[in-house]
Amino acid sequence: MRLGLALGYWGRGPSADHVPLAVEAERLGYDSVWTAESWGSDAFTPLTWIAAKTTRIRLGTAIAQMAARSPTTTAMHALTLDHLSGGRMMLGLGLSGPQVVEGWYGRPFPKSPLTATREYVDVVRQVLRREGPIELDGRFHSHPYRGADGTGLGKALKPITHPLRAELPILLGAEGPKNIAQTTRIADGWLPLYWSPTRPQAYEASLTELPEGFLVAPMARAHVCDDVAEGLLPVKAMLGFYIGGMGHAARNFHADLMARMGFEEEARRIQRLFLEGRREEAVLAVPDAFADEISLVGPRERIAERLELWRKGPVTDLLVLSPDPHTLRVLAELNA
Repeated sequence: MRLGLALGYWGRGPSADHVPLAVEAERLGYDSVWTAESWGSDAFTPLTWIAAKTTRIRLGTAIAQMAARSPTTTAMHALTLDHLSGGRMMLGLGLSGPQVVEGWYGRPFPKSPLTATREYVDVVRQVLRREGPIELDGRFHSHPYRGADGTGLGKALKPITHPLRAELPILLGAEGPKNIAQTTRIADGWLPLYWSPTRPQAYEASLTELPEGFLVAPMARAHVCDDVAEGLLPVKAMLGFYIGGMGHAARNFHADLMARMGFEEEARRIQRLFLEGRREEAVLAVPDAFADEISLVGPRERIAERLELWRKGPVTDLLVLSPDPHTLRVLAELNA
């Protein structure tokens, strides 16, 4: 099991520790570093900055939102950074949810998410393989565009720039069972939002036929500390926001996922409290048990024991979310 460093996205402004953390992770032998985006900073620009300050560590987006860019634009970002970094780029993609897609990007959330994802990946693959002009008679991502509001003058084009790698890895951030199953068929890897090594049954049906070399790369907040309960507070704060705030009351993929993992009553309570404006109560309502399952928190000995559970399953890459260099160093030593 390889280790990756997950940096997430910026808050109010640039995070001064991201580049030093990436440099330290590379020194410690981490295999990859990952950036993200929501409705603020983008995923590719910080990753390019990190690429310029490192030499070996692989560079991933976890995740770049599909609604933010057409598939050809995303492919342009990926092939450009792959060239500039000497072949270190990994492209992690996700649909996000209706509130973000329609509220931030001003685009309709696809009525058939599986089809939209499949078409998006198809176009990106065509660009990277550069076997001919990009052509797809699709429902969401037709190339050339054939909509009734078009001019009819669109021409199928082949990328001018020759991609460095035709098979640049594409990973998908999928949450629903059907979406995860499709991911194993059309992508090179999967970026789970929550992963519990003690509940493999939560995803078992979707992972029955993993292709050889398929990446399973969940993110886990980690913190080496003496007080487990205190160390779990940032995990619970994150869960409270994602489960309560990252979605509509009637359609929240993150809350649905927590429910499928055995915490349905708790997920609905967190969601209700958050939507009522009782955010502190929503965070406190997150069960310690759930927060603990999906993270690595506590003294070194405790983390060492729990790390063994992560190694026993299908996880190939553990993406560590931690701003603490000491924690990164301990995990590197334990995983050596």
